[in-house]
Parts: sequence; C-alpha cells; structure tokens
Amino acid sequence: MKMTSFQSGTALRRLAIVPPFIWLALFLLVPFLLVLKISFADLEFGVPPYTPLAQLKDETLTLMLSLRGYILLFTDSLYIATYLSSVKMALIATVCCVLIGYPMAYYIARSSPAIRNLLLLGVILPFWTSLLLRVYAWVGILRNDGLLNNLLMGVGLIDSPLEIYRTDLAVYIGLVYAYLPFFILPLYANLVKMDIRLLEAAYDLGARPIKAFFTVTLPLSMPGVIAGAMLVFIPAVGEYVIPEMLGGADTLMMGRIMWNEFFNNADWPMAAAVTCVMVLLLLVPLVLFQYNQVRQYEQQGGRS
Repeated sequence: MKMTSFQSGTALRRLAIVPPFIWLALFLLVPFLLVLKISFADLEFGVPPYTPLAQLKDETLTLMLSLRGYILLFTDSLYIATYLSSVKMALIATVCCVLIGYPMAYYIARSSPAIRNLLLLGVILPFWTSLLLRVYAWVGILRNDGLLNNLLMGVGLIDSPLEIYRTDLAVYIGLVYAYLPFFILPLYANLVKMDIRLLEAAYDLGARPIKAFFTVTLPLSMPGVIAGAMLVFIPAVGEYVIPEMLGGADTLMMGRIMWNEFFNNADWPMAAAVTCVMVLLLLVPLVLFQYNQVRQYEQQGGRS
C-alpha cells in the first residue's frame, strides 16, 4: 500500500510538469523551429519573402537548403562586430549591475522588515510602467538640452552640455537601469535566507567585518549573484529598445540588426540566421544558469 501511494505521488509530480512542457513546446520550441526553417531558405521577392525548403515537381521531391545567411554571418565583418559588441555591452552592463546591485540587495536583506518591504517596493515599482516609457524618460534626461545637462550647468559644474545621448554610455545607463532589478531580486532572496549565526561565529573567532564578508557572506551568496547576472546578461544581449532609443548610429547590437533585416531589408532568411546564432550563443549562459540552479537546489536539499 505504501509503495502504491509512493508511485501515485510520483506519477502526480510527473503529471504536474506536463503543462509547462506543453507551454514551452508551443510558444518556444515551435516558433524557434519555424525561424530555423526560414534561416535555411533563400531570399525571394514575394509573400512570404523566402523560398520554400522543399518542392514537389514531376514526382520528385527536392530539398533546397541555403547557407547564405550563415556564411554571411561568419564572413561579413559587420555581423561579427555586432555579435562581439552585443556581448561586450551586455557583459559591461552585467558587471555594473553586480557592482551597484550587490550593496543594494545586501542593505535590503539586512534592513528591518518594515523598511525592507518599502525598499523592495522601490525596486519593483518601475515594473509598473512600460519599459518604452521608462527608456523614453531617459531620452529627456540625457539629451543635450535635457534635465541632466540643465541641472549641471545650472549649478555651474559644466559650461557646455555633456554628449551622452546617442552614445554607448547612454546605452549602458539604459541597460543598467532596466535590468538592475533582475539582479537585485534573486540576490536579495539568497541573502535574506542566509543564517546570520555564521557571521556571528566568524566575529567570535576574531574575523573583522570585511574578512567575514569575503569568507562567509560572499561565498554563500554566489548562487544569487550568478542567477542575477544571468538574468541580466541573457536579455541584454538581444536588447532592441534601449540601443534604438538611446544609442547612436554606430551602436551595434543584435536586436537592431534583426529589426533592420526583418523590416527594413525584408531579408527574413538573414534575420532568421542572426536569430538562430544568437540563441546558440545564449545557450552557454543558459546552461551555466541551469547548472547553478540545480547545484543550489541540491545544496538546499542536503542542508535540509
């Protein structure tokens, strides 16, 4: 009877994960397979603007795979520079989020419950407004005649406006602003569960606060740091809105390239190839993120 109950519970747990897998298959796997199919097509003027992969003519089935898009990706310096620039800008934005977000998450986790809730509300509050509106607000702040330059010139710190708008610096500011909460929240969840008695034991053994932080707090919080960093880096690589609204003409990011290929050039096969390579590029941090999550769950299971 016990074995039957155990088997029933196992079956129910397996059944519970069926809806998420169906959801992922319908809204992630199927669209990706469609994009992958288009990436092997060739450009054609018509509707749709690409050739079919298979044709049946004279009782002969012909399969035609075009590698034009992938060959261009690895031979054209524009696409190579775009991928490198996207990874570089996402990586720098992630590092900035780590440096800014860690002290914020630490302070929130160590605050009293009443203050903690207010601070968490301040972190979550920007999500109540559309990203497009929030980024557009930064346009008004960073323009030559915007709020920031008017304020700095008004107090006499600068004589002429700072050239920030339509530069890479403006894109970094937008990326850090938009994705900072994605780093703070998982790190806060990790820090708030940390056993304070470990720090007290370190202090009793003669450790200074800075040494206790680097030997106790930082190692224990690394799963939260990795999770937050992945949540920032992965979407930042393919960001479109922020570089389009704050970046200059020479700001190269994959989101802008995909948009240009799809809508300006109407080259769907090329845009699909850019998308597929970007997905493959993001598989590495996704695998690392999943590995970190599994390790974290195993460690929590071992402690319990």
